[in-house]
Amino acid sequence: MSNRTLNLTDTLYDYVLAHSLREHPAQTALRAATRGHERASMQISPEQGQFMALLVKLMGARNAIEVGVFTGYSALSVALALPPEGRLIACDISDEYTSVAKPFWQQAGVADKIDLRLAPAQDTLQALLNDGEAGLYDFAFIDADKVGYDGYYESCLQLLRPGGLMVLDNTLRDGRVAARAEDPDTAALQALNIKLREDQRIDLSMLPISDGVTLARKR
Repeated sequence: MSNRTLNLTDTLYDYVLAHSLREHPAQTALRAATRGHERASMQISPEQGQFMALLVKLMGARNAIEVGVFTGYSALSVALALPPEGRLIACDISDEYTSVAKPFWQQAGVADKIDLRLAPAQDTLQALLNDGEAGLYDFAFIDADKVGYDGYYESCLQLLRPGGLMVLDNTLRDGRVAARAEDPDTAALQALNIKLREDQRIDLSMLPISDGVTLARKR
């Protein structure tokens, strides 16, 4: 028995995937297509995608936001979990990276749920707020430039309804947040983690999944 999170060996990690992971064929194919990409490490793990999809289903979410798309695996995971009338506003600045995603979104039959907006994410979020969409979203996932996280957090918190859930990725930054920051990204995450711990607008849980996943539920 243990009262701490397990340190997964490769063998145990393979066991977790073999006994839990349920992927749509398009998800499996998209992971394979991204594997050789020079920035493949930016893709979330499949078990994290499945975890987020389960959260979306548990919430009965219909409207979602994603900040940082890369090649589209996380967006695909969330879109598959949304109901037929659901929508995902997907924010990114790279046509090159997101173009990888589109055939797999089509293959999975969810392309019509995903509204990809190629622009600085903060501009897109502010446009949603300007259009009167504050409080209309159920779920938000943030996985983009770390120095921008605080701004994305504040905007997404406005866009979420009370009871809505925000998921922030990479909040442990490969363990570097527990030491003195040597780069701006780590410093930004350290500051945000402190802020979230004290923020009474949310309920909070930081989980040692993948590279650190923080759940923030809007009160």
